[in-house]
Amino acid sequence: MNFAFTDEQAMIAETAKAFFDENATSERTRAAMDKDGVDRALWHSFCQELGLAGIALPEAHGGSGLGLVEFAILAEAAGAQVAALPMLGSLAMTAHGLARGGSEAQKAAWLPKLASGEAIGATGLGAKVSAAGDRLSGTVDFVAHGASADVFLIATDSAAWLVERGAVGLAVAACTTLDQTRPFARLTLADTPAEPLGDAAAALRAAQEGGWICVAAEALGGAQATLDRTVGYAQERVQFGRQIGSFQAYKHRLADMMVEIEQARSAVYWAACAVDERSDEAPIALHSAKSFAADTYFRCAGDMIQLHGGIGFTWEHDAHLFFKRARAIQSMLGTSAWHREQIAQLIGLGDAA
Repeated sequence: MNFAFTDEQAMIAETAKAFFDENATSERTRAAMDKDGVDRALWHSFCQELGLAGIALPEAHGGSGLGLVEFAILAEAAGAQVAALPMLGSLAMTAHGLARGGSEAQKAAWLPKLASGEAIGATGLGAKVSAAGDRLSGTVDFVAHGASADVFLIATDSAAWLVERGAVGLAVAACTTLDQTRPFARLTLADTPAEPLGDAAAALRAAQEGGWICVAAEALGGAQATLDRTVGYAQERVQFGRQIGSFQAYKHRLADMMVEIEQARSAVYWAACAVDERSDEAPIALHSAKSFAADTYFRCAGDMIQLHGGIGFTWEHDAHLFFKRARAIQSMLGTSAWHREQIAQLIGLGDAA
């Protein structure tokens, strides 16, 4: 594995950072929070103008044919601005799962639409549903951006289906969530028509891989942004006639944040590279990246609030956007404790523990 970006990857990183820095402003994010949690103008620009939404999808179906390392670069840049986009559900999970486990007809029908932003996808894992032929009944909880989705990838431990919005018997209820930039929905299905995926195991594995990489990379970007913004504040805020960043205790907190972030960066791109190369290390790397990056983000977001003093606790300051996103990432797609338990099992420590 080569942990240095190629020239092409470095160009993608520079382009993505410039795009999100310029367009994913706090004002636009807050406006999206007051609606359905999706900045649709930003999503259109990301998919159509930037043209990188399908970066990890097959070229035959509207993608660029690259991998999860390149996708992680995009997710990191989006996470640094807490962008209100359905990147996780639509691209990382639905499109990635469909590309790996869908039939050729399903791929042709949906992947170009997902890559272009014409359609939004959402994924529900661990669905509590029962199947009767091509009909599903039951509930699916915690579907990210489910209220905005046009197609749903619904999966249990052994089967997976596609369900279109507007299908008979499908009810979508938006939920009140801590992170308003990524709202959840509950799906209720009552004898709802569903189209089974050809390879459910592959679809589930790909959706999980894409989801874990996406939130881990978002956490990395968010953690780096909390450090960068806090350093900027430390250079501006003056107390007792000195910049507060000159105080030793303050500098130690910033240094601790930086060390944690660099470790998280290694974990995230190790995991993305391991999946792309189909390495035997991929399972351990994925669990490590999700747990370490999520915990790092949460600690850094909390430090950002404290190191900004009183202003960091206000609604007007963006610190709370980072903190809520960090807390949500910690809980979704498996808690950090669950991921560490999976690592223990993988390396044979389960029985010993």
